[in-house]
Amino acid sequence: MTGRFEGLSHLEWSLFEDIFPKPPEKRERGMPHSSFRYVLNTLLYIFITGCRWCEVPK
Repeated sequence: MTGRFEGLSHLEWSLFEDIFPKPPEKRERGMPHSSFRYVLNTLLYIFITGCRWCEVPK
């Protein structure tokens, strides 16, 4: 993993999965719920690469 962050593997995600609450079944209003794995991958990408929020790839 030299200089490139590919995201968490299934094994790595299984270590973090129990920490987060279960996502709600249905939301009435507001923004759609993002998966916790996506949020954690984004945070780790920022911490590892040192980029700014506006530079995070979509």
